[in-house]
Amino acid sequence: MIYRTRVMILAHGAKPGKEKIISSDKAAELLGNGWQKADLHVHTSCSFDVLSAEAMRPENLLRKGRFRGLGFVTFTDHDTVKAYDILGWGREDLTPGVELTVSDPVNVGHTVHINVFGFEREQYMEFALMAKQESDIYSLIDYFRSNDLPYIYNHPFWFPRGDIPNIPAIPGLVRHFPVIEYNMQDLQQKNLLVMALAERFNKGMAVTTDSHTGSIGKVYTLAKGDTFHEYFSNISKGRYFMMIDQPVWKHMTGELNSGIELAFSMGKGIREEAGFTTGMGPFDRLITFLGSDLLERRPLINNGAKSVLRHISGSGLPAFMYMLSKQPQVSRITRIVDV
Repeated sequence: MIYRTRVMILAHGAKPGKEKIISSDKAAELLGNGWQKADLHVHTSCSFDVLSAEAMRPENLLRKGRFRGLGFVTFTDHDTVKAYDILGWGREDLTPGVELTVSDPVNVGHTVHINVFGFEREQYMEFALMAKQESDIYSLIDYFRSNDLPYIYNHPFWFPRGDIPNIPAIPGLVRHFPVIEYNMQDLQQKNLLVMALAERFNKGMAVTTDSHTGSIGKVYTLAKGDTFHEYFSNISKGRYFMMIDQPVWKHMTGELNSGIELAFSMGKGIREEAGFTTGMGPFDRLITFLGSDLLERRPLINNGAKSVLRHISGSGLPAFMYMLSKQPQVSRITRIVDV
């Protein structure tokens, strides 16, 4: 059944739990006293929408995560566990993870993304098949619970292109997740709405980079735990902090800049990366054009175009235009989900 009711999340005047957001200086005071940090949404070159650049290979991102001091490293590629087939299962320095795509036309009506952790390969095969064949999000949640698998509701107010969002269904769905994502690739207004939902239903939150360009650990969630399960359990119980040092638009600009640099480093190989996307359509087309044979044969024009693209990206204008284009959707969400 698809719910079409209007939902009150918080009484007017109430504020989300912004005290959970801390700076890197404050985070440094906690680390080393039993607190661990992790970035729970990171993509490698195994994802269809990530460039197959050397820097994006799982082994290189694992080293980068360790270098940045992450207590737990996990990769959440789209509907694949190839990163663990490459690196090996059962490693102490790596927690299995995946971003599962769930289409449930009856209970939800739009596509939902769920991050799942700590599973064995056989378990992944089971719940991935369930997601594909049964199209029942609540059956999947029952599976995660019965197998004691940590799981997160990713970017609740992000919707794939072509989907018709069933916004009123989202608060009811949040009730069934232990942790909700604060996603640095999504708009600040949406993250604040998610934060309000999490507080309303007493859920934990985890801030993530959702990086497709190797920015693992630029933000992270802190909680105590000698094991990943202990760490995640403390997040779900509200014993956590989210380290965020810069606003969402700056993070989005940094992600775009990194994507451009990766694309340039690959040269004309970018033409074969059909799934790659920055999330900003005009820039995707321009980056692909820069990797074409036409400009490869004209290096002066190519270098000039690259310089202009870097300048435009670094100005923050693309991120601003992207956020502006999403304002009608934010207004609609706010009207339906009353905060």
